Amino acid sequence: MKRKGIKFALNIAITAILAILLQTVVGAQEVAPAGKTGVILRAYGPGGPAPAMREAAKVFGEMKGIKVEINAGPTTTWKDQAMKDADLIFSGSEYMMTDFAQKDFPALIETSTIRTLYLRPSAILVRPGNPKGIKGIKDLVKPDLRILVVQGAGQVGLWEDVAGRTGNVKLVDAVRRNIGSFAPNSAEAKKLWASDLTYDVWLIWTIWQKESPASADLINTDPENTIYRSCGIAITNRSESKVLGKEFADFLQSAEGQAIFVKWGWMAP
Repeated sequence: MKRKGIKFALNIAITAILAILLQTVVGAQEVAPAGKTGVILRAYGPGGPAPAMREAAKVFGEMKGIKVEINAGPTTTWKDQAMKDADLIFSGSEYMMTDFAQKDFPALIETSTIRTLYLRPSAILVRPGNPKGIKGIKDLVKPDLRILVVQGAGQVGLWEDVAGRTGNVKLVDAVRRNIGSFAPNSAEAKKLWASDLTYDVWLIWTIWQKESPASADLINTDPENTIYRSCGIAITNRSESKVLGKEFADFLQSAEGQAIFVKWGWMAP
C-alpha cells in the first residue's frame, strides 16, 4: 500500500514537471524574436536592385527582429519558387513590373500595391584606367571598339534609346556596328565582361559599376543621351505578412532606405 502511494505521488510530480516544462517551451516560442524562428518575408526580383535590396533587408530585419530574404537573378531562376512563397516582388523597370503583373505572375501580384521606388541612369562602363579614352556616347563609334549590351531584363532597348536620344540615326547605326554581343540579361553580361577582355565598353546602368568597382570605371552618358529606369516593388496576393510587407516597402522609401539605395548608385527623388 505504501509503495502504491509513493508511485502515485511520483506520477503526479512527474506530470507536474512535464506540464511546467511544456509551458516554458510554449512561452519561449511566443516571445522568441521572429528572426530566430525562420524566414518571415521573402522578396524576389532581378539582379540589378539586389545589392541595395539586400542591405535594406538586413537593416529592416534587424530593426524588426525578423529575417527578410532577397532572392535575385534572371526571372527563370526564381519564378517557380516565387509562386509558392513570395511575399514581395521587385522589378528593374516599369515595363518589367507590368510584365510581371500581366504575364509572369498575373494571379500573384496585388497590383494596387505596386509602387515605384528609385531611378538609376544609364552609364558607359569601361576597362579600369579607360584605355580606349572613352568620354561619351560619340566615342562609341570608334573603329575596333567592342561594345557589350543587354537585350533583356530591365534593359530592352537601352542602347538604342541612349544612342538615338538626340535623333541622330547615323549615330545609332554606327553604335550598332560596334556591338559585339547582345546578352539576354545583366547576369550573363557580367560573366561575359569578366571572362572576355576583348570587350572595351559595357553600356548599362550606373549601379553595376557600384557592385563591382574593381572591374570597370564609370563614364557618365552625355546628359542629352542619358535615360533612366526604375526599381519598383509590390506585395503578393498569397502573402500572409502583408502588413509587414508594406512596412518593408515603406522602409525602402524612408530616409534610411533612400541612403542605402543612393549608396548603390540609385538617385534620390
